[in-house]
Amino acid sequence: MTETQQPAAIRVALVDDQQLVRSGLAMLINSQPDLEVVVEASNGRDAVASPAVRSADVVLMDIRMPQMDGISATRALLPRMPDAGPAPAAASRTTSGGRASSAGPGSGRAAHPSSLSDAVAREPVGPRIVVLTTFDLDEYALEAIEAGASGFLLKDAPPEELLAAIRTVHRGDAVIAPSTTRRLLDHMAPTLRRDQAADDRRQRETAAVDSLTPREREVLGLMARGDSNQEIAAGLFLSEATVKTHVGRVLAKLGARDRVQAVVTAYRAGLVTP
Repeated sequence: MTETQQPAAIRVALVDDQQLVRSGLAMLINSQPDLEVVVEASNGRDAVASPAVRSADVVLMDIRMPQMDGISATRALLPRMPDAGPAPAAASRTTSGGRASSAGPGSGRAAHPSSLSDAVAREPVGPRIVVLTTFDLDEYALEAIEAGASGFLLKDAPPEELLAAIRTVHRGDAVIAPSTTRRLLDHMAPTLRRDQAADDRRQRETAAVDSLTPREREVLGLMARGDSNQEIAAGLFLSEATVKTHVGRVLAKLGARDRVQAVVTAYRAGLVTP
């Protein structure tokens, strides 16, 4: 045991039907001192059945695989999120740290019934999932994001971008490849809203968006643009800590796992348009 202990490595699971792809990703990821591939699976069915995949911090998930594709596997790996809307105080809890810490302060205190501080600090259950796709503006990628994935990457992304994406998603404080994600959502927004127009969920999401304060709506709009907390803070002349609090309250009110889910809700509710 060394005098200065290093933080635990981020545990990564690889789910892809091509062994060569998995081997290349594993070699790249394991070359980093703060990352470790803990399990590999060749299809979604094996991934869902694997306790090691379920307990990983981040899963790199291929979209198109035999037996069970990445979308179905994402849905199966992640618990269903609560309906959009303010989280009941009785159901909230705080944590003292973890992946959701960037969404808001984890104070460890029991929240007052009228406060959202507990919900802000809630840590998502299940791994963070990044879907890997071959094509830009892939409709399957949007389906995976709606299923709960935290973002997507192109398979030909530069190695440094993939490594940064794993760390970013593990922190939970930024959208992966925001410009690409934004273009995908812009491309799919009309279909997305039309498909949900008669759905009760859309009505609940619209009500949740309506419950946001003007500042929170402003922050959500900048999140949808792909701005980081630092960029939002600079644009609104706020401290980064204040922005984190606003982001956390937006996530709590929308019942969103992370920023990507909040942006999808904003599109679906019509707050953000292409």
